[in-house]
Amino acid sequence: MINLDISITDTNSNKSLVDISFSIDKSTALVGQSGSGKSLTLKAILGLLPNNLSSNIKIDAPFKLIRGESISFVPQNPFTALSPLTKIKKQFFAQESRVKELFDMLNLEWRLYSDYPPNLSGGQLQRVIFAMALSNNPKLILLDEPTTALDAEIRNEMIKLLKQLQQKFNFSMLFVTHEINLAANLCEDMVVLKSGLIVESGKSKDIYYSPKEPYTKLLIESNFANREYRR
Repeated sequence: MINLDISITDTNSNKSLVDISFSIDKSTALVGQSGSGKSLTLKAILGLLPNNLSSNIKIDAPFKLIRGESISFVPQNPFTALSPLTKIKKQFFAQESRVKELFDMLNLEWRLYSDYPPNLSGGQLQRVIFAMALSNNPKLILLDEPTTALDAEIRNEMIKLLKQLQQKFNFSMLFVTHEINLAANLCEDMVVLKSGLIVESGKSKDIYYSPKEPYTKLLIESNFANREYRR
């Protein structure tokens, strides 16, 4: 269990942007509309906040949270996550044998290891990013809207793959998304953010099927409307 207390303040205006406390057991989703504080929370955990923002973070975990060692990060867009002019093998910081093991597990052809990112599809790139995130055997993986840039079919494949990977490697996961249906499908627990504050938290299925807050109901309704529009 990882317990986090996070507050983020804009030092220019002295305005509080995020003030939350929550726990990550096996898998927790951080859900909210754009501007709710989801990505700021991830940046604070990673120590990547811009200079005009200050943070106060208290973390109670059974291990030290060290970026690149016990923590891995999966960014939002696989198409911009890697250098397009550098071969994929030059962007891994892991033994080739470990990378080969992960490529086999993720159904990635080994020839892609020596290729350039622009030659890969979105699904292939996302699997490469997952391989990078897993290469250091992390205890916690932070995912920032990792399926947003993918089409519906590949998005569903990635969610299924994440479930399989977590079962195999037993890492904890914080999954940030505005798509509440994905959160309910992937994560055991859910935290709903609005304007930097928690408005609802609990078991994902309970929140998704029996939301208590109007804001959560709005997220669910918006989710269904977007899915109908895509069809």
